[in-house]
Amino acid sequence: MERSVDTNSDVPRFYVMLDGDRIIGGYALLRSDLNSRQDLFPWFACLHVVPEYRGKNLGGQLQKHAVNEVKLKGYDKLYLCTDLQGYYEKNDWTYTGKGYLLDDEETRIYELQF
Repeated sequence: MERSVDTNSDVPRFYVMLDGDRIIGGYALLRSDLNSRQDLFPWFACLHVVPEYRGKNLGGQLQKHAVNEVKLKGYDKLYLCTDLQGYYEKNDWTYTGKGYLLDDEETRIYELQF
């Protein structure tokens, strides 16, 4: 995470959401998140909201922040992989197919086009 701040590359980048001085959520933008589909990037990854802050649409806010960041970097699509179904579809992500994680486990690939 620290090295992503010291690079001229547009990804990887890591973002945190704060409540005062407390980290309550975050996400990453990555070049690659899978063994397969190295042709797709950037990737939205590592979305997390601290449990007691869930249910307040903070995950949605972090997704919107990610979209704004990748737009500023000149991209028109964003990808993610997850086995979670139903959550990302509510935020306009489209299931595009299956991919394989670093341990060769199968996962679902989603795309968000803007």
